[in-house]
Amino acid sequence: MDAILAALVALMALAAAMAAVLSTLSKAAIFVILAVAPCVYRYRRHIYVFIKTLPRDCKFLWRYANGMIRSKRWGRQDATVAELFTRRALKNPDAPCFFVVGDRDWTFGQMAANSNKVARVMQEHMGLKRGDVVCVFMPNCGEYVWTWLGMAKLGAVSALINSNLRHKPLLHCIQVAKAKAIVFSDQLADAISEVRDQLPEGLKLFQLYGECAPGVLDLAAEMEKHPPEYPIVTDKPRYKDTLLYIYTSGTTGMPKSAILPNSKYLLVVVATVHMLGLKKSDRMYNPLPLYHMAGGLVGTGAALVDGIPSVLRTKFSASNYWTDCIKYDCTVAQYIGEMCRYLLAQPARASDAQHRVRIMVGNGMRSAIWQQIVDRFKVPQINEIYGATEGNANIINVDNTVGAVGFLPKLVPTSLHPIALVKADEHGTLLRGDDGYCIRCKPHEPGMFIGLIAQGNASREYYGYVDKDDSNKKLVRDVFCKGDAAFVSGDILVADELGYLYFRDRTGDTYKWKGENVATAEVENAMSPSLQQKACVVYGVSIPQTEGRAGMACIADPARALPLSRLARDLDDSLPSYARPLFLRIINDIEITGTFKLKKLQYQKEGFDPEVIKDPLYFRLGADFVPITPQLYTDICTGKIKL
Repeated sequence: MDAILAALVALMALAAAMAAVLSTLSKAAIFVILAVAPCVYRYRRHIYVFIKTLPRDCKFLWRYANGMIRSKRWGRQDATVAELFTRRALKNPDAPCFFVVGDRDWTFGQMAANSNKVARVMQEHMGLKRGDVVCVFMPNCGEYVWTWLGMAKLGAVSALINSNLRHKPLLHCIQVAKAKAIVFSDQLADAISEVRDQLPEGLKLFQLYGECAPGVLDLAAEMEKHPPEYPIVTDKPRYKDTLLYIYTSGTTGMPKSAILPNSKYLLVVVATVHMLGLKKSDRMYNPLPLYHMAGGLVGTGAALVDGIPSVLRTKFSASNYWTDCIKYDCTVAQYIGEMCRYLLAQPARASDAQHRVRIMVGNGMRSAIWQQIVDRFKVPQINEIYGATEGNANIINVDNTVGAVGFLPKLVPTSLHPIALVKADEHGTLLRGDDGYCIRCKPHEPGMFIGLIAQGNASREYYGYVDKDDSNKKLVRDVFCKGDAAFVSGDILVADELGYLYFRDRTGDTYKWKGENVATAEVENAMSPSLQQKACVVYGVSIPQTEGRAGMACIADPARALPLSRLARDLDDSLPSYARPLFLRIINDIEITGTFKLKKLQYQKEGFDPEVIKDPLYFRLGADFVPITPQLYTDICTGKIKL
């Protein structure tokens, strides 16, 4: 009763106040207020959303505009990454460019001199020129960057190969690049030796450091024969020329080489610097592989073009992550989702918050651990990025909204957005309305994330893969009007009322594990020799409190005679660690569709619970596969078993 009386008194007081205000207004003003009030009430949610998102959208549009001004200027200048780097190296040759944990530091002058020598060696031994391709196969190091930078000065393309690949996957990546040479480090000489007799005829081999096998050129020794001056180039590289091939599984099939021109690399640079609000005084910590987009572009571009030094680590170490940041005085640190889980799994230390990191940037951080990262490590700003290497649809979380991977600006009309969420079925097929066009998703409605293509616009251009057939598979035409086209990401996202975008799932046959895209076709092909023609499907399964999906293979073996120990050894020999299935399911037969395709969706939904599945189930524990018992299942799901 007291609450009701208090509410009545408050309403009476409010009415009296309004009456007092109205008494001071003219009749015209009162009329306007009364006329507008119903509209305000009717559109109150729209007004709320506008006011709520205005600071975010203004911040984004201001940074976007500044970034695009730089991008457009470089386009008019026909500038390249090598050219912009050279300008900075000439201006500040003694400034630090890269610090390598446990190794040496590299100044801009040293990076420039070594890249110039690499270019001259390539000119001498193979007449390397604009448009030619060279594979680069190394672990993380400063040499990695100045090697591909040397190729870039000639206008040649560097195909960056995953340093974990061996045997068939490695050979496949070299072959699809149509390279004239491969440069590899001494640590990976054995991997090249294993496939040497199958390498394309005429492929020149250059080894950096160590004793070289017969027929392999010693790159370091050859570099000593050349001066450090910029090479003489007659056919100069251009802004839209291809700079790198970065391998990605996409959403189907074997690894594909995505085309990355100078224009896109530079777009990533301006996006990194402007969207994150980086300063010249910043220093970036990069423990990610340099053969991927995040480590190779986000982690190097700000250094090469804007002079913001980067600290490289050969391999991620959870126990040394913050120690490195403290030692090298880093203010920006990169991550992928799995890394964040590993960081939280480390014992708490007094040094956890003794760093100067003000920004963490990356992708794949789950909302469940986001706040834990902020609370424990005291990082004030987390910028989650979403995008595909081969695509044109990239977004970023600019305002620390937990779990969001980006947003759709409410200040910009929906029809002008370069990205969209459209309805799709569970297989990733886009749904169309009665008019034949794709259907935009409403707030809280999951949909396929697409990027509308505008050729000639660096931020919306689609370059795709080296294989044009693969590129076309990622396209959809007549999206919202006749003749338009869009890149289909293969990922399901959802937007809330404020326009924030949240990642839901991956469609297609590719899943992500340990921060790497895993193509199921590649794994199935690698398993085939050991299975003696037995049918097999591979898919990713979710594990509680774990980022990504772990690999699981379903094998038709009615006799239950498959030698699992040999299969485990064969997988170790043929696949990188992140691509090896953790789980096996042995069944009598695998269903096929009417078009003779093996079904896998139902198996994926069923997972690996022995209480649900009566087929034999196995888990990769150490060197062998062991039966999954209810207790082992519980230990896996609760995190007692290290994955």
